[in-house]
Amino acid sequence: MSLKEVKNRINSVKSTRQITSAMKMVASAKLHKAEERINSMVPYQQQLNRIVGNFLGTNEEPISSPYVAEREVHRVAVVAFSSNTSLCGAFNSNVLRSLNERMSHYASLGREALLLYPVGKKVEEAVRKWGYPIEGSYLSLSEKPTYAAAAQLAHQLMQRFASGEVDRVELLYHHFKSKGTQVLTLDTYLPLHIEPLKPSESTSRHNYIVEPSMSALIAALLPKMLTQKIYTVALDSNASEHAARTLAMQTATDNANELLRELTQQYNKSRQQAITNELLDIIGGTLK
Repeated sequence: MSLKEVKNRINSVKSTRQITSAMKMVASAKLHKAEERINSMVPYQQQLNRIVGNFLGTNEEPISSPYVAEREVHRVAVVAFSSNTSLCGAFNSNVLRSLNERMSHYASLGREALLLYPVGKKVEEAVRKWGYPIEGSYLSLSEKPTYAAAAQLAHQLMQRFASGEVDRVELLYHHFKSKGTQVLTLDTYLPLHIEPLKPSESTSRHNYIVEPSMSALIAALLPKMLTQKIYTVALDSNASEHAARTLAMQTATDNANELLRELTQQYNKSRQQAITNELLDIIGGTLK
């Protein structure tokens, strides 16, 4: 490789490093905001689950709600969360691989028995490429999650489950554990499973005055819990996306720095060799 070629490649790598460094800063800023949103939402959901679990632990009456009905699975809805853009490492590929596994798992039910809800452009494009119909487009819920958009999706899922159109609903998403760790998670959304609190964890029912009845209150709270779950998962996936992109751009920037070091070393060696050769030519010419 000539000196000019090495120099051109150095300039190219420097330009790429500027881009990846800038993208890392943008993703880091978005991650900070997304992390604040998910951290402020999780305690609310946990407390709501705790209240309902406390009621279940002290309530002797069975829950009357269509969202807890267990039945034989004939039709399944899978909600998969991805990003709208790329350059976030293995974030999207992990979702697509796991979604493909779920599709294979339910293949015996038939192609028409699987309803796919892609949340994010990347998973939506993949589902279309695989030849499956999509149950709506939810690009905004992936880019900027809002409670209104989450409520719209949750209402559709609850309605289909309550009517018996689907027998199970699953959520496939990345759980934001930390800035360096995002765990691909598969949750059963419907039917809803809530574990009653243990007697040692439960608050006495005498601390509550419930009207018209505890069972009616629990049944009214369940749709709110399910809507809140979709919103929290969307925030979780969004934070995981920005964390994955921040890490990917940091890795790309580090690789660019390492490549620049090697190319600069190669350039200096080649330049030194060229100067040495010129000096030898000059010295050889004077000796003649």
